[in-house]
Formats: sequence, C-alpha cells, structure tokens
Amino acid sequence: MRRTSALLLSLGLVATLAACTPAAEDSTADRANEACEPAASGASSEAITVAGDFETQPEISFEGPLEPEETERTVVIEGDGAAVAEGDTVNVNYTILNGGTAEQIETTFEAGQTVQVLVDSESELLSGLSKSLVCATEGSRVVGVIPPADAFGAEGQPQFGLEAEQSLVFVADVVSIAPKPLERAEGSAEDAPEGFPAVELAENGAPTVTIPDEEPPAEFQLATLIQGDGEEVGADDTVTVHYTGINWNTGEIFDSSWERGQPASFPTSGVIPGFRDALVGQLVGSQVIAIIPPELGYGPQGGTPDGSIGAEDTIVFVVDILATS
Repeated sequence: MRRTSALLLSLGLVATLAACTPAAEDSTADRANEACEPAASGASSEAITVAGDFETQPEISFEGPLEPEETERTVVIEGDGAAVAEGDTVNVNYTILNGGTAEQIETTFEAGQTVQVLVDSESELLSGLSKSLVCATEGSRVVGVIPPADAFGAEGQPQFGLEAEQSLVFVADVVSIAPKPLERAEGSAEDAPEGFPAVELAENGAPTVTIPDEEPPAEFQLATLIQGDGEEVGADDTVTVHYTGINWNTGEIFDSSWERGQPASFPTSGVIPGFRDALVGQLVGSQVIAIIPPELGYGPQGGTPDGSIGAEDTIVFVVDILATS
C-alpha cells in the first residue's frame, strides 16, 4: 500500500512514473556493479544521532543549527538490496526535520505506509532528497542534511516552519525500488462484447475510440481488450497507466495521457469509483475499456468544472495498465 505525503505532494514531488523514461528493469547484480557517486558524508550528517530499527520510527537528535554548504549523506543502516539510481522511483519511509531548530516537519512512519519518491538530483525543488537517496541500497537507512540551495532556495518554506537560511534533515528508510513500467499494454488481444465502443490502436499503442450511435448503457460495463499476465492491481495500489477518456454523450476526448505524451501514476483510491473498478483486480499488461455511468463518474460532483463532462454524462475510458505497487 502506498500513500502520498502532505509536504511532498504540496510541492509536486511525490513520484509520478510519468516523469521517468520507461526502460528495461536491470537485475540486482547489474545494478550493484554500476558506478555510483553518492553525496559525501560530512560534519553535519555525522553530527546526527539516529536510533531505532529499520522501518520503525527513528529517534533523531542533534544540536543545531546545521549549516552544510552542500548536501551531506551518512548511511546509518546498510542494506544489501539493489542500489538506487537516477530516475528510479523509490518506496521510502522518512522523517524530515528543520536543521536549524531540530523541530519535526513531517514523518511517514506513523501511518505504516511508504511513499514513492522519484530520484532526480537535477530537480529544481528539493534535489537534496534525491542526492540523499541515490546509490543507497534497498534496506538502508540514510541521513541527509540539505542546505537551502538543494531544498527550497532563498524563500524557504514558511508554511512548514522553514526559514530561508535553514537546512533540512532527511532520515529515510529505503524500502524498495519500484519496477519500471511497461510502455504500453502487452498480451493477447480479445474482442469486446457487442455494443462497446470500437477501439483502434496506433503504432505506438494510442487508442482511437469510436462511440456507437446509440444511448449509453445504464450500468457500469467493463471488457478486456488485451489480456496481460503481470501483477494484479490491488485495492490500495498505486498504478501507472496510459489512458484516454471520452464523453459518450458528446464523443469528445476530455482527457488523455497519450496526448500529453506521458503515462500517469496515482493511487486507485484517489480516482472516481468507475475508474477504480476498472483497475482493481486487473493484471499489469492489460488494456481494458470501461463504460462508466454518471453515478460512478462525475455525476455526484455535478460534472467537471470545465464543462467537458455533464452531471448526466456517461464516460468511457480505455486504459493500458503499465505498473502497480
């Protein structure tokens, strides 16, 4: 099970696999042999005392202010899993503290669920988080001390009690590295039942959907167009998908990850009920088509704010399920 973090989500830093370029997954042995240059340990990161077992709430103490010139990282528990590389999405638990006052800003340990973080040391925001994680092995606990230049810059983050000149302390347990997503659905093709919209696929897998010239069905309907053989999507999973959404009543596309050129990643618990029902229980690699009546779509919300979906409109999604965790 995965959840999002208030601090990271507010900054758009919770990982979306859409930000990664899909690639073949490396084996653990291959990854271990890759050259890796982690942030160096230093006086600030070594001044922090961390007690507690892996995947339990750490007890953290230090005397501030900590004022490193660049991000420093110290490994306090050394894991024996695969090493984190740039571009990976990592399942972590973490605690963030103010490096000036030692006050806790946020922790994920209390919820008992990891969050996903995209490792990108070139990010314009909080690049120090990635610099603290890169090269760490699964099963490790790392301590990062992040100066303002690698955190929030000259403005700080006052809503979280962080002034411009204050550093961040980041204690993270590297639980696992998320698998790389597929580029498109893969498996055996299947025919949809009579009455479903027609779907034609472009060379890259993007669907063109033709809505029948008739009234939409009153009930939720779901069909498999490509049967994958990967991991089953769970009720609390975070999925990575490519999708196209069409309004049955107008025939217009109202949303499409294919048109944006990037897949999307989100928890199944965070979407409309009909979309959730189309995903949970399906296998990675599958492509499904869902016909979603208003009560399982945007009807309870009175439609969408932009007017592309009315309160009484039925919608259709064609979804490629690329990954789940």
